[in-house]
Parts: sequence; C-alpha cells; structure tokens
Amino acid sequence: MYIEPAWRGIGIGRALLSYVARLAKERGCGRLEWAVLDWNEPAITFYRKLGGRMLDDWRIFRVTGNALDELSRQSTAAGSTS
Repeated sequence: MYIEPAWRGIGIGRALLSYVARLAKERGCGRLEWAVLDWNEPAITFYRKLGGRMLDDWRIFRVTGNALDELSRQSTAAGSTS
C-alpha cells in the first residue's frame, strides 16, 4: 500500500489498514503483517501508533531475474530439497 504524499494525514492509510484488519479477523487470521523500509521513520511512527510492533528476528527474502528463472525450473517433486 502506498499513499501519495498529497493524500497523507487525512486517514486514508488508517482506513485501509483497518479494513484489511477486519478482513483478517473475518477470515480467522491471527495476525496482520507488512513490510517497511528501515529508513522510513514517518511510516514506522505511523505503524507504531496503530499498535504495530517491528520484529527484530525476521528478514525479507526476494528472488528476481536469473535466480527467479532458475528457481522456476527446479523440480517440484515431493521431498526434493535441491
């Protein structure tokens, strides 16, 4: 989710996250998670005000380009770890 700067501060982000939280609860989800860049202090502050807690023990992994191509060609056989 990205709110353009001109539209920030009027409750759009809070409304969107609140809606997603309601969907999560309706669907029996036990949590709601999202990512934020470590330098984005305004967003971090906003998320903390909503009750969000930054996790120290999780990292995001990404596969793109040649690595994505290679991974997509690997076997999907049960038990395959290579």
